[in-house]
Amino acid sequence: MIRRAARILVDQLQVHGVDHVFCVPGESYLAVLDAFYDAHGIRLIVNRHESGSTFMADAYAKLTGRPGVAFVTRGPGATNGSIGVHTAFQDSTPLLLLVGQVGNDFVEREAFQEIDYRRMFGQMTKWVAQIDRADRIPEFIARAFQVATSGRPGPVVLALPEDLLEDSADVEDAACHQPVQSAPTDAQIGDIRRLLAQSRSPLVLLGGTGWTDAACDNLRRFAETNHLPVACAFRYQDLFDNRHPNYIGDVGIGINPKLAQRVREADLLLAIGPRLGEMTTGGYSLLSVPRPEQTLIHVHQGTEELGRVYQAQMLIASGMPQLAVRLAAMTPVESPSWRAATVEARTEYEAWQSQAPVYGREKARLDLWQVVQMLQATVPADTVVTNGAGNFSTWAHRYWRYGVLRTQLAPTAGSMGYGLPAAIAAKLVAPGRTVVAFAGDGDFLMTAQELATAVMYEAGVLILVFNNGMYGTIRMHQERHHPARVIGTDLVNPRFDLLAQSFGGFGAVVESSEQFGPALRDALAFARERKLPALIELRTDEQIITPGTTLSAIRASALAGR
Repeated sequence: MIRRAARILVDQLQVHGVDHVFCVPGESYLAVLDAFYDAHGIRLIVNRHESGSTFMADAYAKLTGRPGVAFVTRGPGATNGSIGVHTAFQDSTPLLLLVGQVGNDFVEREAFQEIDYRRMFGQMTKWVAQIDRADRIPEFIARAFQVATSGRPGPVVLALPEDLLEDSADVEDAACHQPVQSAPTDAQIGDIRRLLAQSRSPLVLLGGTGWTDAACDNLRRFAETNHLPVACAFRYQDLFDNRHPNYIGDVGIGINPKLAQRVREADLLLAIGPRLGEMTTGGYSLLSVPRPEQTLIHVHQGTEELGRVYQAQMLIASGMPQLAVRLAAMTPVESPSWRAATVEARTEYEAWQSQAPVYGREKARLDLWQVVQMLQATVPADTVVTNGAGNFSTWAHRYWRYGVLRTQLAPTAGSMGYGLPAAIAAKLVAPGRTVVAFAGDGDFLMTAQELATAVMYEAGVLILVFNNGMYGTIRMHQERHHPARVIGTDLVNPRFDLLAQSFGGFGAVVESSEQFGPALRDALAFARERKLPALIELRTDEQIITPGTTLSAIRASALAGR
């Protein structure tokens, strides 16, 4: 059957199970847009900026476990979308970005918006290539999905020359991809049990991607039968029920000091899934480089990650479901001596989640601890929480209790602007679930235009904008390193409530703890009934930069140390 190249391409997406595509349209792939017109089963979501497209594709993949797909046009479209590609690479998210390209007859002339995508995306993808023949489209697309989903998942970029898309070919469809993961050997499972039996203070650290409901359930049974304390890596807190007595907290930015000490003093650290990167290891300080003092068992999907920084006693290449099912079936270690330590660590976690001291000053009118507690008590347990980057996210990390898998969508790459697009993607994929985006004032305005996308596709998300009139994280570091020399971190903001209303959504301003409850009730009702975004602007005290300290205290400490 002879088909136009653009039709072959869209047909391949259907073969590989794609049901959502995120894009900003461009003339470089008009033929593909035309092919989508007749495509059944694929919902085309049009964004207002290419960063929204790739962020939404990343969030889609995180939420569903299937590759996210985005289309952008050449040049500026590709550069705008690159932030989501970099996020997907550092977050190990399967993603396929298809980029329009100048025609082959113009290549290497620095034609209009021409970029060599192999060089541009080379360091932030698992594979980048250009399709130059219509009859090879099924091959390239199949390989792209295979690479993106196998081993350590990640992004793939394919360039599509404009003239290629108008070609025709007689070629069969490829078969659907089959993600490939390694599995632990019998000997490795035996060694895990042996090291566990020899341990006096073990700790399990979960992270990374590739988890399933069954894998999380198997890991829970392993922790229960062996009475093991479980922590989760930076922004992977939904891998283990935070309400479970074996859960002891998250290992990331702003870690509980008592948990950090437990990581340092563990004689066995079973790290299942995390990369053990900078954020999870406290700047590579919780574990010494290259040989940790703890006996380290490092399990990861990608062989290239094992031994990259840390020389563990055991390096195991395995998918998460493949390992978890073996651990659940493993004969439990008899009479573990660490049962009491697990109970103690849980008590420390609960104390860490209680209300922080009064910030070293008079209590603020708007208590963000109360905001989080009221929100959690109001929304369902399967609520999806998203956030971008900034100190505001501390309130979602430290005080929110994640109950089930895929309730936390956040970039480990620290990308600002991620929260709103991720929330919209989550609502499109799971319209029956409540979705809440935490965003800072600087963070939110990087992708605020996607409010139009939420309205267009009736995505009734709830957005909390923490407005302190500055780039808070940078100001915090500024006061630590250059106290009282404030420059470049102050912001002038719009009325966020009116901004949301101008798009057709709900907007409210909250300046005190007492105002939050009524605003939350009205916002949730609006989002549910109208299927439109609802925004609550939280006007926060600029001094309250983290739950436990103030800008004034940071400045005073820095000046005293000089």
